[in-house]
Amino acid sequence: CDGGDLMKKINMQRGLLFSEDQVVDWFVQICLGLKHIHDRKILHRDIKAQNIFLTSGGRKAKLGDFGIARMLNNTMEMARTCVGTPYYLSPEICENRPYNNKTDIW
Repeated sequence: CDGGDLMKKINMQRGLLFSEDQVVDWFVQICLGLKHIHDRKILHRDIKAQNIFLTSGGRKAKLGDFGIARMLNNTMEMARTCVGTPYYLSPEICENRPYNNKTDIW
């Protein structure tokens, strides 16, 4: 995605707001991307603006950086490894409790 990452796009705005339509459009695309990987029993475990990549026009958002993703054997399995970016960790990861795909939503 040659539009860079979402954090870069946010920083380039320098205090200007994105349109509500644009934010909703990105949000829906990110949610659909998460549904797609969760349906395949994959935990991303590092959802953040730096890992959302935009196409050159900035209209399409795609999940990226699956470096610490984990594939589960079934939908009931829980992960236990403490991984991710500190400011974005879910409470269950911070508390060293088992977690599932819901932690990606945090």
